[in-house]
Amino acid sequence: MPSIADEIDLLVVSADSALVAANSALALEEWRVSYLGPSGQLKSIMARLKDAPRDEKPLLGKRLNELKGHLESSFESRKSVTATAPSASTIDVTEPGQSLGQGRRHILSRTIDEIVDVFGRMGFSVADGPEIEDEWHNFTALNIPEGHPARDASDNFYMGDEAGLKRLLRTQTSTVQIRAMESQPLPLKVVAVGRVYRPDTHDATHFSMFHQIEGLCIDRALSLVDLKTALLQFARSYFGPEAEVRMRPSFFPFTEPSAEVDMKMHIRGQLQWVEIGGCGMVDPNVLTAVGIDPEQWRGYAFGLGVERIAMRRYGISDIRWLFENDARFLRQF
Repeated sequence: MPSIADEIDLLVVSADSALVAANSALALEEWRVSYLGPSGQLKSIMARLKDAPRDEKPLLGKRLNELKGHLESSFESRKSVTATAPSASTIDVTEPGQSLGQGRRHILSRTIDEIVDVFGRMGFSVADGPEIEDEWHNFTALNIPEGHPARDASDNFYMGDEAGLKRLLRTQTSTVQIRAMESQPLPLKVVAVGRVYRPDTHDATHFSMFHQIEGLCIDRALSLVDLKTALLQFARSYFGPEAEVRMRPSFFPFTEPSAEVDMKMHIRGQLQWVEIGGCGMVDPNVLTAVGIDPEQWRGYAFGLGVERIAMRRYGISDIRWLFENDARFLRQF
């Protein structure tokens, strides 16, 4: 028969091994009863202590107390780990016919695709450009001279110099219009969509990153009538045949004349005027900056806020909800 000291050594090894394998509440309880229960293995060894030689009892008693403390602390640690560990998979992927459900595109991605599709049917092609821009494309070519308040560091995310050019995160997708006029033959009819960045304080209607869609048309005989016709066609295709468009005089450095764009759409069951963006005829200085003769060519441009369109169309009252990726919110759309 093994000695008490040998049994203690064997119990430590077997108890630790069995505890590692206990990965459920039921298995842990069975382990506790087997090793720490009233009829468990620890109690069995302790009962034999009375038969040990008198000179060995103090050392064996100390080892048994240490063993009890070790088993109890190991049990509590394992119980806490098992309680916080992920439960077994709630989806049996081997079960035939088990529906896992389908995901869906984010509401902003769907809105962008829908808008691009409408303008695509109107003959606009899609242009793209970098999100990190230089000052010439973001300001100078758009008739925003040095010293203009729009260039202030408090209104832009500047990123330092590169090859002598000051870089920043673009503040508008109008930069893509400049690049399109630089690289594509005339006449030109494009839309540019993408992220833009401004250091705005986050609230229900402002965010430091948002999306714009810009339209640009360059041809020999264009007027405000062509611009309003394009916007009206978009409004009625996207918001329904009852939609209307109105233009209110405004000012933008890169268009002249300029206007704010309002569209009448259904908001909570009622037709209401909603400000969507800005528009105007391309300023001759912008055409000259990219080498286009303003005496021969004319253009119109418009910029619409994607989040603003999505929020109005789907009745969303806080822009921050679009970027929090809360599945409960996103499942509604």
